[in-house]
Amino acid sequence: MTDQLRSLFPELERDLQSLSFSTGIFPSQKIQDLIKDGRIASSAPIEDDQIQPSSIDLRLGPVAYRMRASFLPGPNGIIDHKLRNLMMSEIDLSRPTVFEKGSIYLVPLMESLALPPQISAKANPKSTTGRLDIFTRLICDGATEFERVPEGYKGMLYAEVVPRTFTIIVRQGVKLNQLRFVRGCPSPTESMHRKLDANEGLVYDEEDSRRDADIDRGIMVSLNLEGTKDDNIIGYRGKHNAPAIDLLKVDYYEPEEFWDPIPAPRSKRIILNPDDFYLLLSKRKVSVPPGSAAEMVAYDPSMGEFRIHYAGFFDPGFGYGAKDVKGSYAVLEVRSHEVPFLIEDGQIVGRLIYERMLAAPDKIYGMGIGSSYQGQGLALSKQFKRFRHTAIL
Repeated sequence: MTDQLRSLFPELERDLQSLSFSTGIFPSQKIQDLIKDGRIASSAPIEDDQIQPSSIDLRLGPVAYRMRASFLPGPNGIIDHKLRNLMMSEIDLSRPTVFEKGSIYLVPLMESLALPPQISAKANPKSTTGRLDIFTRLICDGATEFERVPEGYKGMLYAEVVPRTFTIIVRQGVKLNQLRFVRGCPSPTESMHRKLDANEGLVYDEEDSRRDADIDRGIMVSLNLEGTKDDNIIGYRGKHNAPAIDLLKVDYYEPEEFWDPIPAPRSKRIILNPDDFYLLLSKRKVSVPPGSAAEMVAYDPSMGEFRIHYAGFFDPGFGYGAKDVKGSYAVLEVRSHEVPFLIEDGQIVGRLIYERMLAAPDKIYGMGIGSSYQGQGLALSKQFKRFRHTAIL
């Protein structure tokens, strides 16, 4: 445990020091061990800022392929062999390159793996990737599902990239997704969630008051369609035919060119238009203690009408920390499919499932590691300037 953790969480020092399990998610220091042991390799040196509290950011390599279709290689299948039949063109990423919205790209990543037995990995888009509606999925040789790397995998990694709302500009080294490593198969339980909520407090309201979590196979997450005391904007809808977004620019773009603010409706309900992309906010703030990581999953995939949260990883320390941090809101990426769909204030749309770490990480979200969304409200991705809402307020 670092001195920084001791100074901020002295009351947790004993618990964190004793926290160590044989199964769970790898913390940052154990990811560093995988790198030192050659279990994670790269065509360029791995940078310190790639290592997050419970994951590693993956980087696009120097070449991409525009594809005719998405695919999975299947058991014993080799991705390079599939490319020969599905590739439309090869693209040089050594310089800024446009990825057109609606097109499918496959990009070999700079990082590769040589995992030992009993260690697997799972991927997710980064928060910024999800907030830009960039549909990104990890695949590897022999994969039968996206976003999963099986135990003992040895080989290259690839990212499928499909910009949905905005055309984007990328280049080699851009980080779109992140990878967590897991030893064993620890199963989150109802009792574990209830104990964690009782001991730590996982849910807070707008006034920073602790609230009992609604627990059902995870912490239930609902929508805020009534606004907050400080803002009557409940979401943003992406504009069609907006300019291209260079992913390496920060605090650069005027948000009015890309987003329509959505004022709080009197009815506390809105209708999602098919294939529009929305950023909405959770009703409650959530907190992820240092000994846990969390992942957002759909509340009921059988509903089918809409999808939430492309970027589902919540690092240890999200919404947790010094006395002025009493949870952070979850920004939800929402898209309706096929038909208009009515959503209402307080409607449950997802579960936040907590999983234990192998040990407390030596860095946590928001503490001097460049985290962009700690203590966030309804925040756009880091490429945009702050929205002033002058046309609505």
